[in-house]
Amino acid sequence: MNLLSLTIKDASEKLKAGVFSCRELVVECFSNIKKHDKKINAFLTLNEEKAIKKAIEYDGLIKKNKDIFAEKPLLGIPVAFKDLFTTKDLRTTAGSKIIGGYTPPFDATVVKKLVDAGVIIIGKTNQDAWGHGSSGENTDYDATRNPYDLSRVPGGSSSGSGAAVSYGASLVGTGTDTGSSVRLPAGFCNLVGLKPTYGRVSRYGIIAMASSFDTIGHMTRTVYDNAKVLEVTAGVDPYDGTTVPVKVDQYTKTLGQSIKGLKIGLPKEYFVKGLDGKVDSSIKNSLKVLEKLGATVHEVSLPHTDYAMAAYYILVPSEVSSNLSRYDGVRYGLTREVFGAEAKRRIMLGSYTLSSGYYDAYYLKAAKVRTLIKKDFEDAFKTVDVLVVPTSPSLPFKIGEKTNDPLKMYLSDIFLCPVNLAGIPALNVQSGFADGLPVGMQIIGPQFSEQLLYKVAYLFEQETQYYKIRPEFKNG
Repeated sequence: MNLLSLTIKDASEKLKAGVFSCRELVVECFSNIKKHDKKINAFLTLNEEKAIKKAIEYDGLIKKNKDIFAEKPLLGIPVAFKDLFTTKDLRTTAGSKIIGGYTPPFDATVVKKLVDAGVIIIGKTNQDAWGHGSSGENTDYDATRNPYDLSRVPGGSSSGSGAAVSYGASLVGTGTDTGSSVRLPAGFCNLVGLKPTYGRVSRYGIIAMASSFDTIGHMTRTVYDNAKVLEVTAGVDPYDGTTVPVKVDQYTKTLGQSIKGLKIGLPKEYFVKGLDGKVDSSIKNSLKVLEKLGATVHEVSLPHTDYAMAAYYILVPSEVSSNLSRYDGVRYGLTREVFGAEAKRRIMLGSYTLSSGYYDAYYLKAAKVRTLIKKDFEDAFKTVDVLVVPTSPSLPFKIGEKTNDPLKMYLSDIFLCPVNLAGIPALNVQSGFADGLPVGMQIIGPQFSEQLLYKVAYLFEQETQYYKIRPEFKNG
């Protein structure tokens, strides 16, 4: 069995037909992990014994009742959870050493929903500690490497989840996207990655980074698979007051429908000096594919884009400093000197901008800019249906290339953060390859337009088939 070529759709059909068992699928995941993970570092904690036991249990259910897949739509599907997701009786570290020994007594809502749908937990994945980063290098453990080129980053902060799905250790990787952290690893690892509308998926049980920005997404190999997972995870949660009572669509049902007449907006502020020419060329070629499918392309403007990064790095550290204040070593965990350099940097930035005399000058002003950025997107969507922009201004960069220059690292999220400021959904789909490395493309829509994003991305994916290009572990 070659897991690198399997999708959730393939696996479900083969499990139903008895081509292979849940146990065989799970054993293959761990076989891939034992073969490759020492050089990739995608996992912090493995769940092998319990996963195989659960797979055997599910094989018994399938034998007894072939209709069990209607009740459990993701039965037998291997999942890797980002280590910000609390998992009952399974170590959860947030990529940090401060809570390196924490074993939660409960599951996050998303974990519970996926487990109830039949997934099998393979393990917990590596990440930038607390979600602070764009490369996976800010983990308190060893950095994760990109399966397409082991000398490069897989994108962060959900680095381990992206790498795990990419190299065949799992069919789904969960992530959190506060400013880029699902879409960037998806873009760098040739995956489909969703940042949903704020409030579409419950944050309950997810270790918080910046609470008014955090969104709970996931990475898969194909658009269909991604839509299938959102059908399970989306919806209102009584434990999370920010979830919204908006109907959850059957996202997979509209895949394949025509996009003839669709208006695509191309924000002029995203195609500027500093954008890698190979990325620019890839996106322009992708737009030609979308035009061939019946869409039209129109230039639009998002005039406050230049202020997005400044606003983001005032507002987010402010929330970070508040959320991390609970980790004081008094009730649980280690003391604060164990925080990594990036966590300390964000705590200091946030404490400063919230301090007396600076709140109005920095935090309040940034909050007003956030409102203007949200309005920019709303105005754009009055004339176009979706926006298309690059996921990253560059190809996946070398490990160590930006670690000594935090500002340079922050700028890798320049095309991603504005979406989080506005609270709208964005989907990374693969735009192609350059120099053997994946190039990501974002499709952005108004609030709760996930179904439209999937529809557009699915037709593009079927036309291009980039998802079939799997890693060959270069420079390993």
